[in-house]
Order: sequence, then C-alpha cells, then structure tokens
Amino acid sequence: MALNMRTANGSAVRAARPARAMVCKAQKVNFGQAAVAAVASAAMMAGSASALTYDELQGLTYLQVKGTGVANTCPVIEGGSTNVKDIKSGNYKLTKFCMEPTSFTVKEESSFKGGETEFVKTKLMTRLTYTLDAIDADMNISGNNVTFKEIDGIDYAPVTVQLPGGERVAFLFTIKQFEGKGTLDSFSGDFTVPSYRGSTFLDPKGRGGSTGYDNAVGLQARADAEEFQKENVKSYTALKGSAVFSVAKVDAATGEIAGVFESIQPSDTDMGAKPPKDIKVTGLWYGQLGN
Repeated sequence: MALNMRTANGSAVRAARPARAMVCKAQKVNFGQAAVAAVASAAMMAGSASALTYDELQGLTYLQVKGTGVANTCPVIEGGSTNVKDIKSGNYKLTKFCMEPTSFTVKEESSFKGGETEFVKTKLMTRLTYTLDAIDADMNISGNNVTFKEIDGIDYAPVTVQLPGGERVAFLFTIKQFEGKGTLDSFSGDFTVPSYRGSTFLDPKGRGGSTGYDNAVGLQARADAEEFQKENVKSYTALKGSAVFSVAKVDAATGEIAGVFESIQPSDTDMGAKPPKDIKVTGLWYGQLGN
C-alpha cells in the first residue's frame, strides 16, 4: 500500500511500504495445532505492505487512514527480537493492547453420516471494524512464567460471518475479563462473553427483556405453551470463552510485545432462543509494557 506522507515543508512524498516479516517469526510456539493456523494467518499478513509500526500509525492523518482498512490493523514490531527472554521480570501495565483477527471459523456437524464435527471456514459479512484496541491489562512476568488480567478498553466488537450453506452467524468478538496464566510461549485462560443484544432490544414480535410484550400478541391463548417459552422469556446470561496467547516478538528498548492468539467462544443465542455455536478466532496481538 502506498501512503501520502507530508514533509515539514508541506510537499507530498510518496512512501511505499515494503513487505516485511511480522510476529510470525516466532522460533517456538507450543500450544497445539490451533497455533499453527494462527501462525499461518500471521504469515499471510506478513507479506502485506499495509503492516505499519505504532509510530507510523500515529503519524498518519485521518484522510490517510480513511477507507484504507489501516484502522482495523494492529501495529507491528519492526525491530526487536524473537527471544522472549529479553523481557525482564516484573509487574507491568500492558497498554495499547490490540487484537487483530485473521481467521473466523465455526464448528459445524460433518456433512457425512457419522462424521465428526469440525470448524469450517466462513465468509466475513462485517466491515473492517472488528479489531479490538486500546485495551489495558495487568501482566506479571517472572522468568518465563506469566499471569495476565484484562482490565478495560475497546474489548468487544460485533461480527457476523456466513457459513458455506448461506447461514449467517452473529457473535460478539471479545476478551472481556480475561485472566490467563502460563508461560510466554503459551498462556491461556477464560473470559466473559456478554449477550449479543441488550435487555431493551425487541424481537420482530415486540418481545424484549425489560420492555415490550411478554409474548407473541397473536397467540394469547397459547402464551404459556412450553414450545414458546424460549421465544417469550428472553435470556441475557453472559457465557464463557477461552483463549490462548503466545509471545512471538519483543522489543526491550520500547517495551513493545506481540504475538499470535486463538480464542474459542460462543455465538449469539438470539436472546436464549437457540443454542450457541462455537466460534474459533485466530490472529495477531500487540501491546506495550510499562510500569
């Protein structure tokens, strides 16, 4: 991607971003086959000329970002090292934590009789607004061990994907209240997945949780029938997801840290009317360590 940069004297300079290796240069990622998919996704992104460092992103104007998709990407580390031991032990505040998905798959029943369920590829229906950003977290590093606790930030984004058969699956991509522990090569934990819709949302028949009708208006005589209970009684219970992260690249001088992640979380339940599907999200993450 080519970007118009302006020098101090106001003249436009055409700056072409060269393709460069990103966090996929990890020498050791030990959290199963799932990580392979994430690293493969990272490798695909590594060839993208739109990969920008944090300072480069901060140097762009609104018009330079508008319509390019750059706002939906996480920064990359241009220098640094793949030796995670370069990070000194200590209690850190992780700021500017960013998660950029590169793959969405949905767990589906096999199309063959007796076949096992599998995660199938999907088509993204959402615009480029699904990256989580500006998240703060506490990160404790002791040697190669790490504990991680998400605090706050832009930690959720609604996403819709389409299955090969045409069915669309909505879900709230999130990392809310994530608490994980493990090693720098692989730390994992659970997080909370809030309801895709709030209690004031009304379904097509005007039913809601805190407002609207209690039941389908045209079926008053059968309002309490068991078959309509899931549709009439709205549920906004938060569900649980799990995620695993791996540190792939660090820059001890700037405090930057980056890697790959994989999360599995439930989809929207249509306010309790249908069972959730399992969504697997893989991608890249970035953050800055500070005191």
